[in-house]
Amino acid sequence: MAISKTCDGVHRRDFLRVGAIGAGLTLSGYLRMAQAGEVQPGAKAKSAIFINLTGGPSHMDTFDLKPNSASEYRGTFNPIKTNVDGVEICEHLPLLAQCADKFAILRGVSHTLGAHELGTEYVNTGNRPIPSLEYPGYGSVVTKEKPGEQDIPPFVAIPNSNQRPGFLGVQYAPLNTTATPRAGQPFNVRGISLGGGITVAEIERRANLLADLDRTFAAVESNSQLLTGLDRFSEQAHAIITSKRARAAFDISQESAEFAKPYGTDPFGLSCLLATRLVESGVRFVATTLGGWDTHQDNFTKLKTSNLPKLDMGLSALLNGLEQKGLLESTVVYVTGEFGRTPKINTRSAEGGRDHYPRCMFMLMAGGGVRGGQVIGESDDNAMAPRHEAITPDDVAASFYHALGIDHTHEYHTNTGRPITIVRDGHVIKQLFS
Repeated sequence: MAISKTCDGVHRRDFLRVGAIGAGLTLSGYLRMAQAGEVQPGAKAKSAIFINLTGGPSHMDTFDLKPNSASEYRGTFNPIKTNVDGVEICEHLPLLAQCADKFAILRGVSHTLGAHELGTEYVNTGNRPIPSLEYPGYGSVVTKEKPGEQDIPPFVAIPNSNQRPGFLGVQYAPLNTTATPRAGQPFNVRGISLGGGITVAEIERRANLLADLDRTFAAVESNSQLLTGLDRFSEQAHAIITSKRARAAFDISQESAEFAKPYGTDPFGLSCLLATRLVESGVRFVATTLGGWDTHQDNFTKLKTSNLPKLDMGLSALLNGLEQKGLLESTVVYVTGEFGRTPKINTRSAEGGRDHYPRCMFMLMAGGGVRGGQVIGESDDNAMAPRHEAITPDDVAASFYHALGIDHTHEYHTNTGRPITIVRDGHVIKQLFS
């Protein structure tokens, strides 16, 4: 299932589909051979939510407006005041304006990769892509460093994710829901929900058969670490699939109507509701997506009528909902697209559009010890470049890991023994946490 299609024809497809137990207990492959890493003490965040704005949102029409610039730059949107003195954002984000004290705005974020695929890989890993190596996404690193409870999946993508496990291996890939929740409809997750007439009793019977086979092989090769791993992760997969707690974690209908109402009925808002519920249930990392930001034409109509209202409702409800449940301090939230869009409006349509522009963009962070209500960084008068020193995706990645207590300078090793730093070039943005 594609999340969306961008101008270069790239589909954001599922990188992993976890099959049902009837297909051979493939969820155990997803969990296999994961190892706990070292986590720094004192970190506030226990979990993370990553929101990918695929296509590249315009910074000038969202969180970095320039009302005093010439008309060919500023566009048709006006800034509005937020609940933080001196901070203004787009008029079409009124709900986020009323909870601006909960998130930090990073302006003047800059890089040089103007293609969707490369930019997406960069902001989903915190490392500039290189041909010889695929870096793991944030969710895979968090899964390795902060494994969760036995009967809850550690990394869930709604409906799928641009984050791949890279050299860490498929065992650190996300459990993709392959669909987004819909209002008034049961939400089934392949590998969690029991479909196709399969019952828990049938799963138990098959698990017992697998256990008999494991014991048979173990008697022949009693020292096999592979068999030990198979046993251990098959048990975890079985625990997740048969767990009432895991199935309940995906059931947004269990939330009260009062709590669910601010999230609305749009799939993105309901995905944010599900993300809130999953974190509350113990999932370590949730990734979700709002696409459609590739606005080369009709930029202002598309943003005003579709993307901005969806982002406004879903993200504001997420931040307020996490706070209401007492989860905001223990959950770091990271929102980004792959790049910004050209400050100067093109003439490809009657109202114009904006093209790819990695030299200047915005990112948002909240929760997990991040001090909300502040703007870090600044762009120049026409939002064409950082006014001062640029913030890089590497810096934001290092800060994101810092919130989770993960040392971004820690080294992993590939299967050939090559040492690889989690984030190669980034530095923690200390102002985020001060």
